[in-house]
Amino acid sequence: MIRDKSAKKPARGAPEKGTPAKDATPGKAAKAPAGKKGIIAIAPPSFRRERALIKRGVWPVAGCDEAGRGPLAGPVVAAAVILDPDRIPRGIDDSKRLTAEEREKLFDKICATAQVSVAVASPSRIDRDNILRASLWALKRAVVALPEQPRHVFVDGRDRLDTECDCEAVIGGDGIVSSIAAASIVAKVTRDRLMCALAQDCPGYGFEQHKGYAVPEHLDALDRLGPSIHHRSFFAPVAAARAKHMPWTVEPVQDLFTVTEVEVQVEAAVEINATANL
Repeated sequence: MIRDKSAKKPARGAPEKGTPAKDATPGKAAKAPAGKKGIIAIAPPSFRRERALIKRGVWPVAGCDEAGRGPLAGPVVAAAVILDPDRIPRGIDDSKRLTAEEREKLFDKICATAQVSVAVASPSRIDRDNILRASLWALKRAVVALPEQPRHVFVDGRDRLDTECDCEAVIGGDGIVSSIAAASIVAKVTRDRLMCALAQDCPGYGFEQHKGYAVPEHLDALDRLGPSIHHRSFFAPVAAARAKHMPWTVEPVQDLFTVTEVEVQVEAAVEINATANL
């Protein structure tokens, strides 16, 4: 067979002649949206994993997430949510992808249609247990506090919870699993409201603006005013501010490598019998 060299080859990756473009509307060529070059669409969380469990007879299924691991002040807030499969609010997404206004609206819709619970780990618990253990403690308490105990729990992150039911950790779960995304919204909105209340109790730090995160405005206020009772004592910037404003609360660190000379005095009247039986 002799190939006709005059025939034009289709562009690489282009569909062959007579083959409709993928996802194209019949009779219309697929075109990229004007002005949208270089934008990557991110798929929203889905209810697929929950539905797979429902088909196997596993129900209720809960998702849980926390808000506030990183801030220098305020509590960690954990939330657990059991969505109603027939009344899932539109627009549920990872709370970090939503505006404050969108989160507030979805918070009300989630609380009106789903089973919701919230648990809080205070700064004192964070200081005592460390931030990871305090977060896991709050997440477990949120699951236990649900009106109906779940048979399966999805939790955002790497760590599974010590629950009586099956627990599955999903890395990046707030952007993948609808139940976790709903919990992230509830946790975030609840914590933001708490931080606004703490701003009235401790004015000057700007909690209502930065929600306790280590932004320059917060660090400046911390250096100027010193830590409040709502700050986490062992986070480095807080510890530095405490050492500056309340040095008497900082215990001196003992140098384990300092050599101390010990003078031993032996009375002249004491005789050592070298021939004594040892």
